[in-house]
Amino acid sequence: MIKSMTGFGRAEVITKERKITVELKSVNHRYLDLSIKMPRKLVFLEGAIRNLMKTYMQRGKVDVFITYEDYTLSCGALKYNKELAGEYLAYIRQMAEEFGHVKAGALSRYPDVLTMEEQSVDEDALWAVLEAPLREACEKFAQSRAREGENLKNDLIAKLDALDEKVSQVEARSPEVVDSYREKLEAKVHELLEDSQIEDSRIAAEVVLFSDKICNDEETVRLHSHIQGMKKMLEEKEGIGRKLDFMAQEMNREANTILSKSSDLIISNIAIDLKTEIEKIREQVQNVE
Repeated sequence: MIKSMTGFGRAEVITKERKITVELKSVNHRYLDLSIKMPRKLVFLEGAIRNLMKTYMQRGKVDVFITYEDYTLSCGALKYNKELAGEYLAYIRQMAEEFGHVKAGALSRYPDVLTMEEQSVDEDALWAVLEAPLREACEKFAQSRAREGENLKNDLIAKLDALDEKVSQVEARSPEVVDSYREKLEAKVHELLEDSQIEDSRIAAEVVLFSDKICNDEETVRLHSHIQGMKKMLEEKEGIGRKLDFMAQEMNREANTILSKSSDLIISNIAIDLKTEIEKIREQVQNVE
């Protein structure tokens, strides 16, 4: 099943000790670009987070938002800076002689006398807590991409069927163009030469030259082949976005050649329609992972 590059996933875990929320969302990108926003406390886990996420996705610009709330008191400890407090007190006593008594409570409010010092964390324990919601969010993210990918697949198949029909129209019209050219050539020659006779072989030779010049058999055969090849690719599991894009480029090249060879208005219009449909296909292919 193919996957879209746009997706969303969210998971949350709440316990008595903590709350963790993981949210993923993505848009199209040529490669895998992970942008992770999380608390500084979790930064040391970034490598493990990236490695886990790479097992769920191959391409796309993915924004990752992780929030962490610790409800325990073990996350920090109150620290008393005795030396700094002593220096404050010395100056305060000097000020008190001039302006009056200062209480210890007031002293505690001075900068850096009392501070909160973050305690060291158990990295393995923290990863064990984070891994479950992260994996759940990634699974939901992958599921949303798969659902969107199925819609893309159906749309692409419909567009490929329409494209195949237009290629068949070019094939059906090409012999008519040659026959029309032969009739016009014979009429023109007879008009110029009036009642004089001209060998049919001379006219046939001119028709053959014209036919070779406008022949688009190779292009139509390759287009049919590319269309069938793209349909087969759509049945593959994943990671086909780049191959589909390359195939669409090849199809566009064949359509350009048909248009450049054409001297017939109807075939030219069909070739323009071919290019338009192929461009629509390329736009959709850009969404495939």
